[in-house]
Amino acid sequence: MHTPTTFRKRTLLSSALLAACLALSGMAQAQSPIVIKFSHVVAEQTPKGQGALKFKELAEKKLPGKVQVQVFPSSQLFGDAKELEALLLGDVQFIAPSLSKFDRYTKKIQVFDLPFLFDDIDAVDRFQSGPQGKALLESMKARGLLGLGYWHNGMKQLSTNKDKLTRPEDVKGLKFRIQASDVLEAQFRALGANPQKMAFAEVYQALQTGVVDGQENTWSNIYSQKFHEVQKTIAETNHGVIDYMVVTNVKWWEGLPADVRKGLSEAMTEATAHANKLASDINEADRKKITDAGKAKIQKLSKDDVASWRKTMEPVWKKFEGDIGRDLIDGAQKANK
Repeated sequence: MHTPTTFRKRTLLSSALLAACLALSGMAQAQSPIVIKFSHVVAEQTPKGQGALKFKELAEKKLPGKVQVQVFPSSQLFGDAKELEALLLGDVQFIAPSLSKFDRYTKKIQVFDLPFLFDDIDAVDRFQSGPQGKALLESMKARGLLGLGYWHNGMKQLSTNKDKLTRPEDVKGLKFRIQASDVLEAQFRALGANPQKMAFAEVYQALQTGVVDGQENTWSNIYSQKFHEVQKTIAETNHGVIDYMVVTNVKWWEGLPADVRKGLSEAMTEATAHANKLASDINEADRKKITDAGKAKIQKLSKDDVASWRKTMEPVWKKFEGDIGRDLIDGAQKANK
């Protein structure tokens, strides 16, 4: 028979054990790291791929035991068409789509597609790091998206299968491959050229067979895709920018502890500098490789040439000014020195 004293002792012991178990369980939960999935669609060796890996390294170093960053390159989790939806559903925490993907969330982002707006990548940097560029990162919060940084691919150059490519009239009547973008379509229409929307993977064959006469891309894309082997001329136009925005889910981000948000923000700033330096180095190296290959000639534009292109592009700026905002266009122009 158990005496009341023995029963009380056992009850107290059970309660103490239960409390200890609950405390241990709480400690274990408190110590489990926050898992962050970073999904992107390109290879690991690209500037974007390397930026994601650098972010992982820095975030885990700044927040030891608090976060675990898992990077999924080359569309392992989600492709271009699904990654934004996956982010909004909370299936991933970070993605880095090209800027043109965001025009359905804010038309203001089309400022980066306007032709001959920025002189060079340094001007793009100055605009993106200024108040208007930073405001664009937060312009989609009402739609559930928060931008944390801009990652460069590089400035776009124009190429054709013709011998001359310095003035707007040199492209009249030619067919150009473009990404799906209202601004890019208007750009080539203003030049009297014929824009053709086409998947990136199909461009080399289309250039080779003459389905299109030309295309626009960064030096690194032109070299890696061997476009220089099937084009006669590349004009060093720097007429547009191909960039990415690293975005996260607003609700998830705001639900993080303050110290974790601070550490992740610092890691993103450093990873951005790393990715952008790499993009610049790769574009410079690939431009030299194209020159050395001697298959396509590179033509430089004079100041008069650039002024002529800009004048021809004014109707395009005007057409999209209402959606983008004159203030943003003026701010981008002021970033040129």
